[in-house]
Amino acid sequence: MELDWRSFLLLALLAFACDSKATSTDPVTSVMWDYYHQRLLGGEAFVFDEQVKLSAPPFAEDARQVPIQIDATALSDEVVRILAWAELNPIPQIVDFRPGEQVLPRLAIRIRIEQATPIRAAVQTRDGLWHIGSTYIEAAGGGCTAPSVVRAQAGWEEHLGEVLGKRFTLADGNRLRLQVAHPMDNGLVGGIPEFFLNQAELRDLQGQRLAVMELFPAVSENPTISLDMRDATPAELWLRDNNGNEFKAQL
Repeated sequence: MELDWRSFLLLALLAFACDSKATSTDPVTSVMWDYYHQRLLGGEAFVFDEQVKLSAPPFAEDARQVPIQIDATALSDEVVRILAWAELNPIPQIVDFRPGEQVLPRLAIRIRIEQATPIRAAVQTRDGLWHIGSTYIEAAGGGCTAPSVVRAQAGWEEHLGEVLGKRFTLADGNRLRLQVAHPMDNGLVGGIPEFFLNQAELRDLQGQRLAVMELFPAVSENPTISLDMRDATPAELWLRDNNGNEFKAQL
């Protein structure tokens, strides 16, 4: 009898469950996991997987600027999508990242957190299985509801969308590290509506997409993002915010 796709997915899940690096046991024991499993992953098959490296400081010194890094290179070329969220944030989603063939499944970004919270990185492979990386950040809190530092600076509008970036050589590719001037308003500070970068694409100089990102207001103001390419291919970053402003920068 032929096996349907659900049977193949079940076999894949069982195979991963037998791997010492994958387990069904939540490493951070969050009461919110089942909710986000349904809401963001649609209840699809998953494993908590040590091959997804989610790095963050144990304590947020500045809850408005918390660096995290997601590294799924151990899953090789099978990665098709990476989601990240902070479970106890008022706006939990951080990024939806789809790396193309020339971009490694590795991403660093700075975020805001409102209180101590589990952080998740869900990495989907070509077989449809989600591999979950987890960590926990302690924090004094208030990062999502603190007044904007950017808006307190005179003339910030004149620098909106400016990109500062640099390329670094790595052992397995090239790192593009960039900072974008933008307040990333999340709508939680009185009298200031949502105003944030919500779309980003890394393109080659012919305009072909190399990677696609959807960004959410949990990303810090003046966001800092690092992407890793497999080679030194020239690239261009295209960005758009929720007010329709578009920005470009060659890297």
